[in-house]
Amino acid sequence: MCGIAGVIRFDQDAFDLAILQNLAQALYHRGPDDRGFLSWSGAAAVQVSQDPWALQRGWVGLVHCRLSILDLSTAGWQPMGTPDGRYYIVLNGEIYNYLELRAELQALGYTFRSHSDTEVLLTAYAHWGHQVLSRLVGMFAFCILDTQARLLFLARDFFGMKPLYYTYWRHGFAFASEMKALLRLPGVRCHVNPHSLYDYLRFGRTDYGSATLLSDVHQLPGAHYFVLPLDHRQHGRPVRYWQIAQHPHCDVSFDEAAEQLRALFLENIQLHLRSDVPVGAALSGGIDSAAIVTAMRQVQGAALELHTFSYIADEAGLNEEAWVNVASQAAKTVVHKVHVTAEEMVADLESLLDMQEEPFGSTSIYAQMRVFRLAQEAGIKVMLDGQGADELLGGYRPALAARLASLLRQRKWLQAHRFLQSTVRLPAVTRSMLLVRALGVLGLSSQRSALHGVLRKYLFPPWLNAAWFAQHGVLAKPIWHAQEREVLREHLWQAMAENSLPMLLRYEDRNSMAFSIESRTPFLTPALVNFVFSLPEEYIIAADGTSKAVFRHAMRGIVPDAILDRQDKIGFATPEQHWLRALRPWAAQVLQSETARAVPALHLEVVQQQWQAVLAERLAFDFRIWRWLNVICWAQRLGISFDL
Repeated sequence: MCGIAGVIRFDQDAFDLAILQNLAQALYHRGPDDRGFLSWSGAAAVQVSQDPWALQRGWVGLVHCRLSILDLSTAGWQPMGTPDGRYYIVLNGEIYNYLELRAELQALGYTFRSHSDTEVLLTAYAHWGHQVLSRLVGMFAFCILDTQARLLFLARDFFGMKPLYYTYWRHGFAFASEMKALLRLPGVRCHVNPHSLYDYLRFGRTDYGSATLLSDVHQLPGAHYFVLPLDHRQHGRPVRYWQIAQHPHCDVSFDEAAEQLRALFLENIQLHLRSDVPVGAALSGGIDSAAIVTAMRQVQGAALELHTFSYIADEAGLNEEAWVNVASQAAKTVVHKVHVTAEEMVADLESLLDMQEEPFGSTSIYAQMRVFRLAQEAGIKVMLDGQGADELLGGYRPALAARLASLLRQRKWLQAHRFLQSTVRLPAVTRSMLLVRALGVLGLSSQRSALHGVLRKYLFPPWLNAAWFAQHGVLAKPIWHAQEREVLREHLWQAMAENSLPMLLRYEDRNSMAFSIESRTPFLTPALVNFVFSLPEEYIIAADGTSKAVFRHAMRGIVPDAILDRQDKIGFATPEQHWLRALRPWAAQVLQSETARAVPALHLEVVQQQWQAVLAERLAFDFRIWRWLNVICWAQRLGISFDL
């Protein structure tokens, strides 16, 4: 787990070595244990050094900031080259199955100098080329310089767990683990991307495939690679190398599916525990995090010193401390807890905005940040986390509406009626909520023209400046849609690939790496995800509305029954409305600022009116308020230009 960056001048003039130094400084928090630099002129030998000023100036440069997790010796130092000097790599992430790949390569005659996963990946690429990607189990973003073919090969893991941003700067091409590094390059502008801004303000979406909120900065999407020739001024095109299999079905019984899922999950936990430093876990008290910590104890036994880290909300309806205690006692963990106040969040807000780089969805991101800060204070460098489980296994309430829509679309009227009757008994679920959402998804798919007026009001509420977005070519549309017969499966695919998971992974990466912690997500491997997507929808959400049905069954005997039988859903929820009321002076200052008046995407008068109405309880609270405040603060901090 590290920070990586690189820079190329297409005119092949030597760049100032201060550029490499600036890139490293911007990424230092991601890898404070060591750093390395590479410079190449395209003709002479490649040079590598821990000191950028010791290099001769070239027109290709690579940067690596190291967080030592596997092989803590100097043998794991990067940029790492092959013995023949053809290939050089900088890697951010971990290849969990590196031991198996190493054994396979040794059988083919390769030898190794280190015990690192980086050397295994480099050797595997030298042998298999880009086809090595399908063999990997891990989270990664890496760049390989091929000095013979004279190209850069960049790749990002299957789900986009590790970031990789790039830009075409004044003189060429550059990439980095975080946008802040690229913003230090000459000619990279802080101009807003109107399409991304719309998706964030209206729907809270903070991940946009290859786009970002800045028009000059792009990201390599998850499950893509990118080849950039060094001798030609041309823009590379991302190539997809993997995607979730949506349609194949696995013909197994519910019990057989649970047994296979249990085996896959425990195998993933074993792989994700590979580390040469202590490993801990985030624990909310829900099914996913409880499954991780109890499975860690199951596969490692009593010898594992297991630390867990939990955010404890002070508001009764959001407090999961009792469930945290149940899970930690079952797994025999060393428990660490943190309580958070609104005043602390305001004090940390500037640093949180800097960590995240782009606006985020809610203040729960701050609670997560405090958990990683707590882990750093305890000396933990690797954490396991349950990201992806809710998207994969239908853990969020909208998945219930998607399942109801599936039954309705398939004309299973009796099953739909029984499902509705059972599901409305669940906490925070109402008949009207389910029906409106289910029929809305189906209606927007089949009768969009008939609903044009209603749809436009939905897409452009009064506080959004529809004219400004239209002027900049934004074609608004709902982020959720349903074309397939199995609406739930399609909904989960969208959550995994487009809407929910990509942004949660970005939040987690920035919050963890800000404290030099590697956060691992054992639910997210191609084998486990493809298996779950092959199962019937009723295995995911049962006939009575129970979510994660097959996973709950798979974890019987490992996770306490009391947790597996939970029907509520809380997670890292914060008392958002209460906090914003407590932050009233700060929020008022933001909404009345010069920057707020300079954000043309908002109708500021309507924004201020709705804020006052929410404070007076004349208008319902929702997360649009946090998005307004977040965009204004972000625009002020970076000096965002809205003139395109």
